[in-house]
Amino acid sequence: MAYELHYWPMLQGRGEFVRLALEEAGAPYIDVARGKGDDGSGLEAMMRILEDSSLCRPPFAPPFLKDGAVVVAQTAAILLYLGPRLGLIGTTEADRIWAHQIQLTIADMVTEVHDTHHPVAVSLTYEEQKPESARRAADFRAHRIPKFFGWFERIIGRNGGHHLVGRTVTYADLSLFQLLDGLLYAFPNATHAALKDHPRLEALHLAIRERPRIFAYLVSERRIPFNEQGIFRRYPELDA
Repeated sequence: MAYELHYWPMLQGRGEFVRLALEEAGAPYIDVARGKGDDGSGLEAMMRILEDSSLCRPPFAPPFLKDGAVVVAQTAAILLYLGPRLGLIGTTEADRIWAHQIQLTIADMVTEVHDTHHPVAVSLTYEEQKPESARRAADFRAHRIPKFFGWFERIIGRNGGHHLVGRTVTYADLSLFQLLDGLLYAFPNATHAALKDHPRLEALHLAIRERPRIFAYLVSERRIPFNEQGIFRRYPELDA
C-alpha cells in the first residue's frame, strides 16, 4: 500500500523533508493534494481530513501522513515514524532518538528562516513588515546561521565526517540537505559565505544531491520549485 502524503500542492515547505525521505527510499507514495480530484485525491481530499469532526486525533495542519489507518502529523514525528520503515535510521534506540533531536533542531532553524520574512505576524504580508524583516534577517545572517551551522559541522565531524548519524545516509542527512538547499535559494550570499567555514556541511549537501534517486527527483516535475509562497523566499534586500 502506498503512503499518502498530505501537504499544500504549490509548496515545498515542510512537506519536502518527508518527500525526500520517501524518494530516497524508493517508497511508493501519493502526494494527495497534488492530484486532480477525479480519483479521490486533490486539495479537497486533504481538507476533508483536516475538517473531519469525527476524528478523535485530527492533524493540526499539513504535512501529515497516512499509512493505512495510521495518521501522523508534524514533520519530525512523520520522519520518526518513517525512518525505521524506510531503512533511513539505525536500529538502536540511541540512533533513533539522536536523529529525532537533530530533526527538531533543523525544524527550529526552519522556523527562524520563516520568521525572517514574517517576524511580526503570519497574517500580514511581507510588504507589511519589511522594516522588521530587515532587522530580523540581519540578525539571522550574522548570528543564527553561524550558530546552527557550527553545531551541524561539529556533530558531523564527531560522527566520522560524512553523516549526522551512523555511517550511512539517514533522514537527518536528507533534511539537512533540504535546509541548506533552501538557504542557498533564500540567502545565497550569506549561505555561500558561511559554507566556506563549514566544509563538512558543503560536502554533505553535494553528496546528497548526487545520490541517484535524489538527483532524479530534483530534476523531475515532482520537485516543486522554490517560490515566494513557501518557507524559503528570495528577497534580495534580506540577503544584503
